[in-house]
Amino acid sequence: MKPFFSLLGLLCLGLTACNFTEEVYLQPDGSGSVAFSMDASALMALAADADSPPEEPVDTVMYFSDMLREKQDSISALPLAEQQRLARLEPYRLHMTMEPEAERFTFSLERDFTDISEVGDSFNAFQEAGALNPDNGDSPMGAATELQQSTAVDFSFASGRFKRSGRIVDADLHQQRLDSLEGAAAFLGGATYTLKIHFPSKVRSSTASDATLSLEGKTLVREVDLLEYLRDPTLLDMEVELEK
Repeated sequence: MKPFFSLLGLLCLGLTACNFTEEVYLQPDGSGSVAFSMDASALMALAADADSPPEEPVDTVMYFSDMLREKQDSISALPLAEQQRLARLEPYRLHMTMEPEAERFTFSLERDFTDISEVGDSFNAFQEAGALNPDNGDSPMGAATELQQSTAVDFSFASGRFKRSGRIVDADLHQQRLDSLEGAAAFLGGATYTLKIHFPSKVRSSTASDATLSLEGKTLVREVDLLEYLRDPTLLDMEVELEK
């Protein structure tokens, strides 16, 4: 698993040539699952330079609950705020596939939920997952103590109404990251962030005028420029009403 950790940390820092998809599956009772996936096939050449991939194809699932349990002694020595932030990763699992000969590399950060309000910002979870790099410094959990969230996402689903809303939680930190993004704009050009939501019944109305619906009317898709979304976390805000 070492190649995965090293590469994931690199991707979380670089994001170059990567397209992201946030996919939500909702059940009538409000339970469901969410997957945050990334197609990084274009980075296979870079991965080979950074830390050579396995000769054989890889198809594996890693559970963060296992990693957190293995490192519980080290985690208990961290400040309470850091322990709480790491604990947010416990429900997640990561499915990675790597085909070196075909230069294909994809992974998906996934979790199940009983209520969608339990789900936070998938992109932040992705970055925190990349911080769990055992080869990154002397910190008990690699670079995890260096990551702070500047944005957050809230979900709700009740009585046939769905809502997704992003917000800035630390304006100063968010501005610092925006300043850093300017230097990476040339590399991030063309990268996309796609939100795909599978509802249990047909969509009656939506505040997202740019959204597209599947033929059966149950799957809503929105695609935005990654840089624009990183600058403005409210870009994918929406309210959806379902048919009863």
